[in-house]
Amino acid sequence: MSPHTQHTGARGTRRILCVCPRYTTSFGMFEHAYPLLDGVRALMPPQGLLVVAAALPASWEVRLIDENVQPATPEDYRWADAIFVTGMHAQRRQIEAICRRAHLYDRTAVLGGSSVSACPEHYPEFDYLHVGELGDATDALIEYLERDVSRPTSQIVLTTQERRDLTDFPVPAYELAQLPRYMTLSIQYSSGCPYQCEFCDIPTLYGRNPRLKTPGQVIAELEKLLECGGDGVGGPIYFVDDNFIGNRRAVRELLPVLIEWQRNHGYPFMFACEATLNLAKRPEILEQMRQARFETVFCGIETPEPDALKAMAKEHNMMVPLLEGVSTLNRYGLEVVSGIILGLDTDTPDSGARILDFIEQSRIPMLTINLLQALPRTPLWDRLNSEGRLIEDEERESNVAFLMPYDQVLAIWRETMRVAFSPEAVFARYHHQLTHTFPNRIEVPVDLKNMPRQMLLRGLRVLSAVLWQCGVRSDYRRLFWKVARECVRNGRIDSMIRVGIMSHHLIMSARDAVAGKQRASHYSARPQNVPLPAQGNRI
Repeated sequence: MSPHTQHTGARGTRRILCVCPRYTTSFGMFEHAYPLLDGVRALMPPQGLLVVAAALPASWEVRLIDENVQPATPEDYRWADAIFVTGMHAQRRQIEAICRRAHLYDRTAVLGGSSVSACPEHYPEFDYLHVGELGDATDALIEYLERDVSRPTSQIVLTTQERRDLTDFPVPAYELAQLPRYMTLSIQYSSGCPYQCEFCDIPTLYGRNPRLKTPGQVIAELEKLLECGGDGVGGPIYFVDDNFIGNRRAVRELLPVLIEWQRNHGYPFMFACEATLNLAKRPEILEQMRQARFETVFCGIETPEPDALKAMAKEHNMMVPLLEGVSTLNRYGLEVVSGIILGLDTDTPDSGARILDFIEQSRIPMLTINLLQALPRTPLWDRLNSEGRLIEDEERESNVAFLMPYDQVLAIWRETMRVAFSPEAVFARYHHQLTHTFPNRIEVPVDLKNMPRQMLLRGLRVLSAVLWQCGVRSDYRRLFWKVARECVRNGRIDSMIRVGIMSHHLIMSARDAVAGKQRASHYSARPQNVPLPAQGNRI
């Protein structure tokens, strides 16, 4: 069958339970922010599962359970004919647990996504493995399940040879997700990245030539998000592309369409994306992003040290001086979020101090600082494997045998987290954003009279939670009120709320890191106790 075949489900219906496994606690999951956000329980919806759900035959019944929001119940498993799961390497143990539960109820277990696509050998217990992106393997899987949904006698591995073009992707089944339970929504515009950073598996899994949806598809997804979210949905949408500007010409065609849509709808969303720092060399794109209400961009800076960037094949970060690049993005109203890696071969005992110096000079408020983790199917994995420097010990915070002593690297990470995210440091960096970044954003009209009552009430509940937690209960309340007073004077209550929420998360998460309660790498599969989501999340 062609990957473009439209399935009609003529052979009968099937009941498919799509389950997203829990993430373990990490800095980048923003879990300390959720109690301030009126019922939010997870970072963003499981985009992959929502696309797969939309691609299934129309006659099939589909349910989605995101276990970051609520656990799947025995009734959910008994209802289903087959259990669909996707996940990353860091979710491996949770993925395996879902498979065991499916088999407990004698249900067919199907696994797809990035982890199994890189390492199918890690998942021998699943009945079906879907290796690769949406395409001919998806068609084959549907054919198998249409014929017989019972568990096969041995594992069946289906590998995509012909990927479905992104222009043929369905609108994700957002109606299956509890959208108000997420901190940010998500859209995928492209897949693939033209660069080959040593530690990254994106080029291997998704290709170096970015494939794109049409602007019309993006607009259709925005419309559906508005439709499915109801009055309680607005705010941030994250473009989950590997590199939003991987195809600059296409981005120039998309942005005017986004600008027009935002203007026509009263700017219901603010956008965020991932992009390489050489975005700073494209003022025409930056201005269009500003007009479309892009407010945040994640740039994987990784390290401020040029020798290290060269060693990891990330020389494109040096196309513009790092501090100059960050400052340029700030001038267009873009708050820079970044990632830093410790444990590189070029690191020295002074690397932590140099990272802290860079953070102070750049005034980037939010950074994820991770120990180096070698992912399968990356040049880093291949190199370290050839050098005998991969360590299979899930009790460690990293699978890399560092050139520096492991305990020393871990100690540097904890000290860097402690200093970088002290209340004084966090609020100082956010004060810089309040005076040098946020004022450069476009003015968005706010019509409180015509705002849906549900959205208004939710905003008031969030404001109350922030004032209570940050302004009353916290030990950093003096710093918070200093920023809050300035925001009130300037009529920027929205900025006060954002700064309060993000500062609280950064401070509390860093304290967890220093106390050893949090993994030193978001990508590590180190097992931890993963509690089920709380049923009540309000202060």
